[in-house]
Amino acid sequence: MEKGPSGLTRRDFVKGMGLAAAGGVVRLPEPAAGSEAGSEAGGVQPTSKVVLVRDQNVLSEDGAIDPEGIQEMLDQAMTRLFGMDSPEDCWKHIIEPDDVVGIKTNIWRFLPTPSEVEDAIKRGVTAAGVPEENIGMGDQNVLRLEIFERTTALINSRPMRTHAWSGVGSLIKNYIMFDHPPDYHDDACADLAKLWELPIVKGKTRLNVLVMLTPQFHNIGPHHFDPEYTWPYKGIIVSTDPVAADAVGLRIIQAKRQESFGEDRPLQPTAHHIELAETVHKLGVADMERIDLVRLGWTGEELI
Repeated sequence: MEKGPSGLTRRDFVKGMGLAAAGGVVRLPEPAAGSEAGSEAGGVQPTSKVVLVRDQNVLSEDGAIDPEGIQEMLDQAMTRLFGMDSPEDCWKHIIEPDDVVGIKTNIWRFLPTPSEVEDAIKRGVTAAGVPEENIGMGDQNVLRLEIFERTTALINSRPMRTHAWSGVGSLIKNYIMFDHPPDYHDDACADLAKLWELPIVKGKTRLNVLVMLTPQFHNIGPHHFDPEYTWPYKGIIVSTDPVAADAVGLRIIQAKRQESFGEDRPLQPTAHHIELAETVHKLGVADMERIDLVRLGWTGEELI
């Protein structure tokens, strides 16, 4: 089997990701991605790689999304994240042809995962050799879809937005439909990372895509939406580590709030589930000092 730049086969990588997600930080298949050794062992603190890619022309003046622009953004992110020559090689590195792949999206009516992003992800999975009948996509219906019961791999994608119960709607939170959502609402959804230990989820996530095309940076009460509190950031954030991707998205949301309100106005409630995902649940890296952030494309008003 073909090996990647780290010398790992795709099987090695997939196995390693499963073990990492089961017991701690998600690691990347690159030598510089971090160390298994944590501070408890006296070693180097683990790090995670995150790619932020933006395209000034991906949205038209009326907000229409350019599908070719989205595809190019995702392709760029994949090749930089995995250090490979082509997007197809990257997808083949994380997905096997015999995988059953579930694409977990988000259908909140005001700010859903765009179909252009869903289509680009699905094309990547197909490029890895997975037949159509072994690819599923869903959100609120995932526990009713038979294909999600037998998935061997998951791709996680949703837009970033402020949230009345958890501070922000994040990649970590996007798996809440794999269980009973009210069970996770205590202390501003502090323990959302527990979702990633569910048997239907554990060790299966191959990629996280946080959509930052028009993020929502403020809301008033549950389910509130006002386009006044969104802006054309025109980006996506891609990582194998959902915690690190969320931490980057949160930093951008906080910066936009300060710019818009003219003061440091904390989220209410705070999005402390992201920090706790690292410090308590060992799911990934939330500390920005240990996130290797790669920036691609348009840098105007980057806010980070």
